[in-house]
Amino acid sequence: MSGLKNVEFEEAKLYKNAREREKYDNMADLYAVINTIQCLEKAYIKDSVTAKEYTAACSKLLVQFKAAFKQVQGEEFPTVEKFTSHFKLDCPAAMERIKEDRPITIRDDKGNTSKCIADIVSLFITSMDKLRLDIRANDELQPDLRDLADTMARLSLVPDEFEGKKKVNQWLQTLLSMQASDELSESQVRQLLFDLETSYNAFNRLLHP
Repeated sequence: MSGLKNVEFEEAKLYKNAREREKYDNMADLYAVINTIQCLEKAYIKDSVTAKEYTAACSKLLVQFKAAFKQVQGEEFPTVEKFTSHFKLDCPAAMERIKEDRPITIRDDKGNTSKCIADIVSLFITSMDKLRLDIRANDELQPDLRDLADTMARLSLVPDEFEGKKKVNQWLQTLLSMQASDELSESQVRQLLFDLETSYNAFNRLLHP
């Protein structure tokens, strides 16, 4: 052992120059981003993070992924699948998220955001106006509420936990259980009008926080 005291050990390096070093740094960055997306997906599935926290973090990571992959993409790694396969990175959830290019909490409204918002506002107002005009028959109220529920479901800006969405769906289920000619009672009309007004106000706050 004493003979080893004066022996100098040379640090092994992956790179020979600055260019090679940058290449390995870029691959390490990409690996880390993909792995982090995978961990985030698992955390969301286990309910370890809230939908709001997940959406913000995932959106940021997807932007970082695009930037990181650009630095690595080339003849050796033409696709991200080639990269993960080469480094034996098992990340199915991350790959699905990268493929869809959006957090799982955000649905694809196919670029129709403005139209969806306008339709939701119109359906809220129409439904409330009918109730104020003492229109209470199921077959006159249900179509608007169904369209309202469907349109909110398509709009990516409206989270699943949005209280207004839950209330509209609950009332829709009530109407679906009734006959076409059945009418809401006076107390039901009053409650439905109140729920629609509060949901409409909440929707406006969602658009203009």
